[in-house]
Amino acid sequence: MSMTNDSHTKSEHDVPQRVSFYFSAHQDDWQLFMNPAAFKDVLDGDAKCIFVHMTAGDAGLGTGNGERKHPLYLARENGAESAIRFMADTDYRVPIETSISAMTFNSHPIRRVAYRNTVAYFLRLPDGSPGGTGYAGTGYQSLKRLAEDKIGTISAIDGTTSYRRWADLVATLRRIIDFERGQTRSIYLNVPERDPAINPGDHSDHFMTAKAALEASEKLAGARRLHYMGYAGAKFPENLSGRDRDMKCAVYAVTLAGVLAFDHPIAWQHYDQSFIGRNYFRVEEDRGTPVDRSTHHLL
Repeated sequence: MSMTNDSHTKSEHDVPQRVSFYFSAHQDDWQLFMNPAAFKDVLDGDAKCIFVHMTAGDAGLGTGNGERKHPLYLARENGAESAIRFMADTDYRVPIETSISAMTFNSHPIRRVAYRNTVAYFLRLPDGSPGGTGYAGTGYQSLKRLAEDKIGTISAIDGTTSYRRWADLVATLRRIIDFERGQTRSIYLNVPERDPAINPGDHSDHFMTAKAALEASEKLAGARRLHYMGYAGAKFPENLSGRDRDMKCAVYAVTLAGVLAFDHPIAWQHYDQSFIGRNYFRVEEDRGTPVDRSTHHLL
């Protein structure tokens, strides 16, 4: 693994008790589908939380701004970063340590933002569209088409890097996981539910993000894998308690405020009615004690 623009040395005192990875296709997915678990993990001062955003969420605009003041992908990244800082700042006991860099994994530079006990990665791959066909504006590139060998490469929309074949992308995620977990033995992997029988009609980028993350972590013994429902969860009854709903609502509101700050419209009412009061997932345990998610409903 080659790395640049940052020091990668870690002392024994830096090892957290747990590392939780949240793999999202788009910059608002973990807020909608994996919260309040993410908020609770960030509030745990003994945990380190890694948010990996696979696509730019650009809806085919690439680096274009859609006649707004800023590109859509930067607006959505600002929303995600604002939400992460909001969660991390809720617990003043965690020291403020901020680092923004372009780190290189498997020869690919990737934007990395570290804040308190959180780290966010933005791979900025093209939004693949709900069906996985991609958009004309970004050359019909998509994670799905890469996984199916219909395209040989996929490039970050900002032109920083290109991945040759699906295996290259998976290997890069594996390097990120290995670096961020370090010597920590307790690992949580939070991913979208990729089984269409459980999670029908979901976005292709959600399914492909789960595929990539699970393949990258398949040899990670002892990890706890949590699979979260996406769009299909809207058909289930609300299952969050008042406190948990408030936590999820607050984080999503901050996310949207970050998008609005970059002059892009939001759709609060649609998502509030569909997802804010719901959180459905299933758990795969390799070994060890069960995951404590007693306030949520398991599939």
